[in-house]
Amino acid sequence: MDKIWSSDDILESGLLHRSLKVAPYMAKNASGSYIYLQDGTEILDGCGGAAVISVGHSNPEVIEAVTEQLKTITYVHTAEYTTAVSEELANLLLESYKGKVAKVYFVNSGSEANEAAIKMSLQYFYEQGKTEKTHFISRKQSYHGNCLGGMSLSGHVVRREPFEGIISSNFHQVSPANEYRFKNSGESTADYVKRLASELEEEILKIGPEKVACFFAETIVGATTACLPAPEGYFKAIQAVCQKYDVLLALDEIMCGSGRTGTFFAWEAEGIVPDITTAGKALSGGYSPLSAVFLAQKFVDVLGAGSNSFNCGHTYQSFALSSAAGLSVQKIIRRDGFLQNVVEMGKYLEYSLKQALSSSKVVGNIRGRGLFWGIEFVSSRATKHPIGATIHFGYMVQRAIFEEGVAVYPGFGTVDGHSGDHILIAPPFNVTKQQIDRIVAATSKGISKIESSLFSVTNGDSTDS
Repeated sequence: MDKIWSSDDILESGLLHRSLKVAPYMAKNASGSYIYLQDGTEILDGCGGAAVISVGHSNPEVIEAVTEQLKTITYVHTAEYTTAVSEELANLLLESYKGKVAKVYFVNSGSEANEAAIKMSLQYFYEQGKTEKTHFISRKQSYHGNCLGGMSLSGHVVRREPFEGIISSNFHQVSPANEYRFKNSGESTADYVKRLASELEEEILKIGPEKVACFFAETIVGATTACLPAPEGYFKAIQAVCQKYDVLLALDEIMCGSGRTGTFFAWEAEGIVPDITTAGKALSGGYSPLSAVFLAQKFVDVLGAGSNSFNCGHTYQSFALSSAAGLSVQKIIRRDGFLQNVVEMGKYLEYSLKQALSSSKVVGNIRGRGLFWGIEFVSSRATKHPIGATIHFGYMVQRAIFEEGVAVYPGFGTVDGHSGDHILIAPPFNVTKQQIDRIVAATSKGISKIESSLFSVTNGDSTDS
C-alpha cells in the first residue's frame, strides 16, 4: 500500500523543500495535461511547472525512447566519446537554421546554459587578444539563473540580495523594455525604443566599448515580469548598438523558447538573429534535464583559429538520456504540428483571458505570445499602482485558482523587484480549446474571489482594504 504522506511528514523529511514552513502537495502521478495528487485530486496543469511541459506528462512515446536509450548507453564522457542520439538531436535542431546557427552545446539546466554563454562570450574575445572585454550588460527586472554568473546578470532584486557581496562589478544593468510600465505619456513606441537603445549605447560608452563583451536579455521576459514581450523594433535597435561597438548579443530563451511562443526560437518574430541563444525547459518537456547554447558561425571561426576547443566541460554534457528525451519530444512536436497548435490556441487563450477579465478592477495588463501569457495585477487600472507587497496578492490568486483545480505560476516584484504581483499561464503545446476554457474560467473565478475578499471598489478603482 502507498504511504499516505501528511504535511507534517513532508516538512519533517530529510528533503530540503522550497519552504521550511509550507509543505508542497504530494503528487502521485501525472498524465497528459493533468497532475493527480495523493488524495486523488485532479489538477489541470496550466503552467507546465515553470513553462516546462511541452508534449504533456507521461507521454508513452517519450518514455519508450528514454527506456530504449537506457538499454543502449547510459553515460560516456564527452572528452572521449559522443553518442548517435546527441548528434541526431543537434542536427535536428539546427537543420532549419543553416546560416543562422552553426553549433549547439548541450548541458542540463538553464542556469548551466547561461553560465556557458557567459564563458563563451569571454573566450571569444580572449582568443582574439581582446582580453579587456570582460564586462556584461543586462536589464533590470530580468532573470538568468541560480548559478553565480546567471545571478550576476539577473535583475531579480530579492534573489540577488543575499549574494550582492560577491557579485562582480563587471556586471551592469540598463532599464527593462516594459512599455506598459515605463513608456512616457505621449511617447510613441518608436521613441521609447530609441530611448532604450540610447541608454544601452551610453552605458557601453561609460564602461568603455573595449571592455564590454556582451548584452544579455530575455527575448520575452519570463517569471520576473510575467511573459513580457519587448516593444516592436526593440531588438533590431539593440542589435544595431551592439554591432556598432563589437558587443555580442545573447538572448535567454530558457523559458520562452523551444516552441513556447509558436516558433522554435522566440527571436524569429523579432526580425533578428542573435549571436548566442540559450534554451531549456520545454526543449525536453520535463522528461530529463536538458538545456542548450546555440552559437553563430563566428564562434566556430574564432575557436578554430585558436584553441580549437570551448573551455567549459561538464560531467553530464550531452547526456545521452537527456538527448533521447529531447529528440523524442522535438520529433513529436514536428510530426504532430504542435507549433501550429501553440499559435492557434495561444490566440484563443489571449482572447479568452481578455474577455473574461475585462471587468476586473485588479487586472492591469495581459501580455504574452503563443502559449506564454502573464497577468499583472494593480490596485488601480488608472494609476497602475501595484498592490501592497505584504498582501502577496499573486500567491493568493494562485492558491484560489488551485482550489478550482488548475495550476498557474505566481510571481512578485513585477514593477521594481519588491512591489507588483502577477501570474503566468503556460500550458502544454497540445492543450485543447476545452482545457483553455477551464483554465480561463478557474483563473477568472480565482481572481474574482481574492479581489472581492481584499478590496473595496471606490469611484471605479480598487483600493487596499
